[in-house]
Amino acid sequence: MTTGLKLGVYIHWPYCARICPYCDFNVFKDRGGEQPASLARAIVADLEAQAALTGPRELTSVFLGGGTPSLMDPAWAGEMIAAARRLWSPAADLEVTLEANPTDAEAARFAGFADAGVNRLSLGLQSLDDEALRFLGRNHDAAIAIRAAKAASKAFTRLSIDMIYARPGQTPQAWAEELQAALDLGAEHVSPYQLTIEAGTAFDRAVRRGTFTPPDVDVGADLFDTTQRVLEAAGFEAYEVSNHARSVAARSRHNLIYWQGHDYVGAGPGAHGRITEARVRQATHAAARPADYIARVAETGLGFTEREALSPREAAQERLLSGLRLSDGVPLADVAALAIAPHRIAEFVDLGLLADDPQRLRATASGRLVLDRLTQELAL
Repeated sequence: MTTGLKLGVYIHWPYCARICPYCDFNVFKDRGGEQPASLARAIVADLEAQAALTGPRELTSVFLGGGTPSLMDPAWAGEMIAAARRLWSPAADLEVTLEANPTDAEAARFAGFADAGVNRLSLGLQSLDDEALRFLGRNHDAAIAIRAAKAASKAFTRLSIDMIYARPGQTPQAWAEELQAALDLGAEHVSPYQLTIEAGTAFDRAVRRGTFTPPDVDVGADLFDTTQRVLEAAGFEAYEVSNHARSVAARSRHNLIYWQGHDYVGAGPGAHGRITEARVRQATHAAARPADYIARVAETGLGFTEREALSPREAAQERLLSGLRLSDGVPLADVAALAIAPHRIAEFVDLGLLADDPQRLRATASGRLVLDRLTQELAL
């Protein structure tokens, strides 16, 4: 397995001003009070305890995700970032990312987060169409999104934007125009996600009630093709299925930690982590509810309630699942435990789904369209 000495830190801030109808993440309504401050302290304590498990590592990235971490006090973010830098050896080009929603109140606090050590903002624009934003349950409009993107460009070294497509009634032409308008805001990294209906979400219930019908597979494929065409023409490389960067330097280093099979510490309610000890990959999962997480840290020092040693095959399956999403693919040596028969690989090469590469498994453009099925077949 590719582990090396690199380490990422993921911090989950679970509070949101409102819960989006498509979201199935571990999120909770932000009700203020004393709990958020207690959670911030618990996260720092959890990081300190987990540092004893990882030993010395080069800290490549810190990612504050959620939820809506831009709702927190920037001083708390600064304490978390400072703790990570103190506990591990920060790389000279350490990437520190904050996820944010583009409300005016949050954009006005961008300077505070920059002072706290954040150098990369991941901005959840999701759309530049007001009707679509209402459908998606967002608490901002297109004008606010544009102002936030401009403010972020001034406050942070790097800017990434998220967009959602394959919305009901959306056409390739309308999506191309909307995506181009988003590119004009100056981001160097774009994450366009196809709307999926996740079980248990408000959108899942709406679809089952017949309130709306998602686009069919063919329309989704056309919109995916449109995404690739527009971004490629603008100089963005699709280095991962849903992530495009203007240059290698603009790629998300934190996401590459996941996709390339490196270790990462997960802190905060519901956070997952992967830590290698004695050459065995350990999966950790923190308590999901903020109150339970805070109590767990107070009692044991650690936030995670589950810790599982992955078998070589399970670790290889994870490596395949994440690595095949990358344009670079995954080294065959990293998935040797799956014992994939050469003739099976040859079959997918003949079908045009895998590149003809003796060293790596790499999905072609056609393979990316059926990546879930392709990964499933290879992992059998």
